[in-house]
Amino acid sequence: MPELPEVEGVVRALQPVVTGKVIRHVQVSNTICTSINEGKACIIKGMDPEMFSDALENMKIKEIKRRSKYIFFYLNKNNIDYVLVNHLGMTGAWFHVHSLNEITESKFQKHIHIVLTFEEDEFLVYADIRRFGEMRLLHSIEEFPPLLEIAPEPFSEEALTHFLAISNMPKYANKPVKEVIMDGHVIAGCGNIYATESLFRMKIHPSRKISRISEKRKTELFRTIVAILQESINVGGSSISDYRNINGEAGGMQNRLQMYGKKACPICHTNTKQMVISGRNSVYCPKCQR
Repeated sequence: MPELPEVEGVVRALQPVVTGKVIRHVQVSNTICTSINEGKACIIKGMDPEMFSDALENMKIKEIKRRSKYIFFYLNKNNIDYVLVNHLGMTGAWFHVHSLNEITESKFQKHIHIVLTFEEDEFLVYADIRRFGEMRLLHSIEEFPPLLEIAPEPFSEEALTHFLAISNMPKYANKPVKEVIMDGHVIAGCGNIYATESLFRMKIHPSRKISRISEKRKTELFRTIVAILQESINVGGSSISDYRNINGEAGGMQNRLQMYGKKACPICHTNTKQMVISGRNSVYCPKCQR
């Protein structure tokens, strides 16, 4: 699943190529239309596909920003502002192309679900293999309350104070530290990959209760998370399986990961172990992480 660095990479790539463009036409896949007609949620949320397409046509993209793992497309039509909120889910990807044939990986080519046409030969394409991604067209983010509950951006001044205060709340006391740092109400944008890496670098066992970690260590852990997120942004994110930037290119952080997906610890060479925490597979070194 794309985490904060991967989403940041998509946003940075989108900004120079689609900001200021006008959406002339919108095409939605038959898969989405059929699923929604059968009462099954599929990518487009809160309105039917025809209404979604009609609403987006002739909208101008004013700005694109990231918030946690979400992409915000700020739009305007007839002097009325909108925001298209997109979550990539597990396998969502955007492609900026001049022909759909430029999307060369068959797994994405077969799962194109939304095509935004700017001019005759310029398209912004959303592909999603497993269709867990979401799009919501809103007048403002206040219309979707979960967006208001996300923790501050980890790079902001208030993020550390927020993390320490929330992690000290009684409802988190007996939860595993990994579950806590993957909670978007506690830290924005830290998922399984970067939680695994941060805990390994700090030599903290992923199942250790957050209440058994000192304020000093929690502060160090938070700063380690931020440093790893920034490192990943700098090298284009992690392409573990299906993440691609808008040109179909993979990131480079997967080559720097020390624990995620590893069979042996790079420090002590002990075989790694796995456990499930908060529904996610957690890899750790039984010797180095306590």
